[in-house]
Amino acid sequence: MEILADYLIFILPLALIQLGLMVGALVHILTHNTYRTGNRAAWLIVCLFISVIGPIIYFCFGRGQE
Repeated sequence: MEILADYLIFILPLALIQLGLMVGALVHILTHNTYRTGNRAAWLIVCLFISVIGPIIYFCFGRGQE
């Protein structure tokens, strides 16, 4: 149990960053209709099933011009 407590300092910030990226990407996907590539369903799948990298990929390659 002590090992988990030692790593919690590193795990908690990474989990919060991952959650923030995912929520931000999902809100943007669901509220906007324009995407640079792909469609809404494809980006939802990418963001939900590719944990940390999915939202980053969306913000780099999928987010369309406002």
